[in-house]
Amino acid sequence: MTHTQPLYCDKVVRQFAVMAVVWGLVGMAIGVWLAAELAFPTINIDIPWLSFGRLRPLHTHLVIFAFGGCALFATSYHVAQSTGKVCLANQGLANFTFWGWQIVSILALITLPLGMSSGKEYAEAEWPIDVLTTLVWLAYAVVFFKTLARRETLELYVANWFYGAAILAFLVLHLFNNFAIPISFWPMKSYSFYPGAVDALTEGWYTHSLMGLFLTGGFLGTLYYFLPKGVDRPIYSYRLAQSHFWAMIFLIPWIGPQHLLHSALPDWVQSLGMVFALLLLVPFWGGVLNGFLTLSGSWPEVRKNPALRFMAVGLSFYAFSTLEGPLLAVKTINASSHYTDWTVAHAHAGAMGSFFFLIIGALYTLIPSLFRQEKMYSSRLITVHFWLTLVGIMLHLMSLWSAGIMQSRMWYAMTSEGLLRYTFLDSVHAVQGFYWLGTVGGLMSLLGMCLMAYNVRRTAKPCVRSESPKSSHGTHAVHTKHSTEAHAEAHAGH
Repeated sequence: MTHTQPLYCDKVVRQFAVMAVVWGLVGMAIGVWLAAELAFPTINIDIPWLSFGRLRPLHTHLVIFAFGGCALFATSYHVAQSTGKVCLANQGLANFTFWGWQIVSILALITLPLGMSSGKEYAEAEWPIDVLTTLVWLAYAVVFFKTLARRETLELYVANWFYGAAILAFLVLHLFNNFAIPISFWPMKSYSFYPGAVDALTEGWYTHSLMGLFLTGGFLGTLYYFLPKGVDRPIYSYRLAQSHFWAMIFLIPWIGPQHLLHSALPDWVQSLGMVFALLLLVPFWGGVLNGFLTLSGSWPEVRKNPALRFMAVGLSFYAFSTLEGPLLAVKTINASSHYTDWTVAHAHAGAMGSFFFLIIGALYTLIPSLFRQEKMYSSRLITVHFWLTLVGIMLHLMSLWSAGIMQSRMWYAMTSEGLLRYTFLDSVHAVQGFYWLGTVGGLMSLLGMCLMAYNVRRTAKPCVRSESPKSSHGTHAVHTKHSTEAHAEAHAGH
């Protein structure tokens, strides 16, 4: 009896992967505009929908949910099929998740610049968009978990644990944080269900759990699949990966109060958030250790493979940002970083440094097989993209870190009479040069993203030309063996 290679549902994976590149380009372009507004505050010429207050929530929505969400959909759908050796459980629902998520992103792109916002930091869209988001995510959960239930392999590979946790966590976080009383459908308007400090604590819980479970959890799943695949060896320790998972799942939901240190929140709640944030150092660095030990002995391959280089640098940024985050939760350190650009730098070190590099490396690894190519159109363009992004993000981060530290020192400076030495406006003028440097770094990263879009387009072109009507159902045979499938089976005895 001969074994037939399973048919994988690659069409929806391909669509999400391409749209991840598109939304990454749009979200980053808006981010560069915002950096330019800090450096040159008068450039929006008093156009309300170009103002910083309206575009900033749009930027976070597009880079986290549109770009990051599409990448999460693409990689999780691929990994669930590859490690389980089955096609997606429900292609109709999978298609609904794609089109529904694009509609959510487009609606945010329209409504947020018009000022239709819930006013929350990372839950900006108004209630009709929140309802659609919930429906799409429920469909996503059904497709993902039903696919896992149908898998042909005995073991559930650990990357799927992280993906599953990210899916369930976002569903719970989104539902509880977005409880609202609708007022009108158009213009979209609602009021928060929670009063005062409770609303602030709920938002803090949502924000950090979103970063810890949606972004960190989801893209650790990406790391645990694509990093071993890139070096063609199993993850160093499967048990360490499991310990990493369970410790992270237990600790992250408790650290929300660290966003509200030195506020009206009860002091014991603030201290609780600080303690659990410090405890997170253990599982986070367990994952870092697991990743670097997997790479041990494979550094020549990292130097040769630009996609693997993206993931290795992403892992390095992950190590740094997961050290900086718990330290910033310490009250004495937080007193210097709070309300300064240091906090903004930390957020970008995690998002642009670790998650962005991991996503881009995974997409460069995944996209050729989705378009039935052996490799990307140009490896040299990937290398240029890598250096543009690395130098650009370092310029951006260094400018924000420097600005944040200068702001903190100026705000605390006192005269011999016990009066403030500097006004707030003095600190604004003092950091202007850092904002110019940050804008240059953002432009370099944006240029790298443009090169990626071009590279993906040229990689996809031969496949688009040869696409036949028979592929309209979104399935085709995978002719290359995914090495991580064998890894998942081998881990049982690791």
